[in-house]
Amino acid sequence: MNTLFSAAIAAENRDGYVAIIPDIKCSSPKDGDLLFRRDPVEVSKQLIQYGAPVLSVVTEQKYFCGSPKLLRDVAKSTGVPILRKDFITRADMLSETVELGATAVLLICAITNEKNLSMLYEKALDLGLEPLVEVHSHAEMKLASKLRARLIGINNRDIKVLECDDGKPSLTATLAAGISTGTMLISESSISSADEAKLAVSAGAHAILVGTALWRARDMEAAYRSLRVERNNTCCRQ
Repeated sequence: MNTLFSAAIAAENRDGYVAIIPDIKCSSPKDGDLLFRRDPVEVSKQLIQYGAPVLSVVTEQKYFCGSPKLLRDVAKSTGVPILRKDFITRADMLSETVELGATAVLLICAITNEKNLSMLYEKALDLGLEPLVEVHSHAEMKLASKLRARLIGINNRDIKVLECDDGKPSLTATLAAGISTGTMLISESSISSADEAKLAVSAGAHAILVGTALWRARDMEAAYRSLRVERNNTCCRQ
């Protein structure tokens, strides 16, 4: 398995911090335009300068205004491990993901059935991609565990309503008990303060995926650094 994405997260953890995964997205159904005339590729490079070990790039076009080209451009411009976020439901989309330069891919339990999810998971591994299995409920956590997923993301918001709900990082704390030892946990969405980041970390999160909070911050660098909270490996699930 290609370990570049998880290895970069693990390196941050060894340094004593939760890894921050900045989410490169142009728009969201809940908050609208996030770029405010900024070039997302240039912002990606700035985030790497701030210390981001990895990036997430949203390529979904209809609701989040992303594109495959954006992923390709960010991958070429930054050189760091990248997670592709999209509604991945077909094997050909995984092959495209590799071609575009990503090293990890988001697989969302809520948008497909168990048989297809299992196929996508195995196909991703065959292609050298790290699959991040996203869950939002206890039932989906059981499914991720059944797959023996090594990377699990708990989306604190509901993707079935395009993350327009008021989810909180407390969901990470609720679902994290279902994580197997040795699994890397990522808390996704609804994290905008150090206290919320610490809540995710206390539940065992190795990384937090943050998008809107960074894009809407007056000072993106200050916002990034405020979320890079300490992670005590002795008290969190490894």
